[in-house]
Amino acid sequence: MIVRRAQAALLGGAVGDALGATTEFMKPAQIRERIGVHREITGGGWLNLLPGQVTDDTELTLCVARGIIQAREWNLAAIADRFAHWLSGEPTDVGATCRRGIREYVETRRLAAAPNEWDAGNGAAMRVAPVALYTLGDEKLLSRLAVEQAHITHHHPLSDAACVAVGSLIQRGILRTPLAGLRATADELAARHPEFLFERYDGESSAYVADTLRTVLDAFFSTGSFEDCLVKTVNRGGDADTAAAIAGAIAGARYGLPAIPRRWVSALDAGLREELASLAERLVRRSPLFDRV
Repeated sequence: MIVRRAQAALLGGAVGDALGATTEFMKPAQIRERIGVHREITGGGWLNLLPGQVTDDTELTLCVARGIIQAREWNLAAIADRFAHWLSGEPTDVGATCRRGIREYVETRRLAAAPNEWDAGNGAAMRVAPVALYTLGDEKLLSRLAVEQAHITHHHPLSDAACVAVGSLIQRGILRTPLAGLRATADELAARHPEFLFERYDGESSAYVADTLRTVLDAFFSTGSFEDCLVKTVNRGGDADTAAAIAGAIAGARYGLPAIPRRWVSALDAGLREELASLAERLVRRSPLFDRV
């Protein structure tokens, strides 16, 4: 059951990415006018993607997961090297902060960017799911490693807090924590950083990590299914692929594989689906939770 929920977290993130890419940078009114309610993986969008094609959200998540598995233990350089190799391949899309951070790593080999007031984007939180799986059973370890991977490209307290909160929500979903416990995690984040207050959030779903998390948390806690959570998220537009990738990882962990619509899963590349399932299982089997079994 734990392995399958871990697989749902990674698969849910990829599904959200592919679904949200269509409405990225659109306004809600534009979505209503052109599509109605967006709820199918159709590709297109500003990147003119194929149906089921994923973006940097999933690709960088794969870099983190592959780096952990390749090194057989926590090795931040292995992850950063994966980022560098990915960027050298001229990906379809990459955020400005991620690009800058990866280039700085290539030039300096430093594994932590300097603190920067402009680093409060969502590019580190979108790729934290593999860290949540790898540290399952040890939230202190999650907090440390989530921030370490973030600092390769993003060094800002709001980004750090978002990475830890997203990782914690994924872990608690996998462990079947009651919804009240998940809500307590989100409320604790908002209490420490009021920028994340999300109740009835109706603002912009931008790449600013507070906007992203408010969009995600409002959708997650105001709906009762994986599909409804993601549909609400992507119809907000803005940075829809990243918001939906994060929402998909959290909702996947919470609701499990059977809750992810089969039509969405089948839209993804078969090789990607298989790799996500394999990586998820390998990551959780190396986690502190499985070490104690």
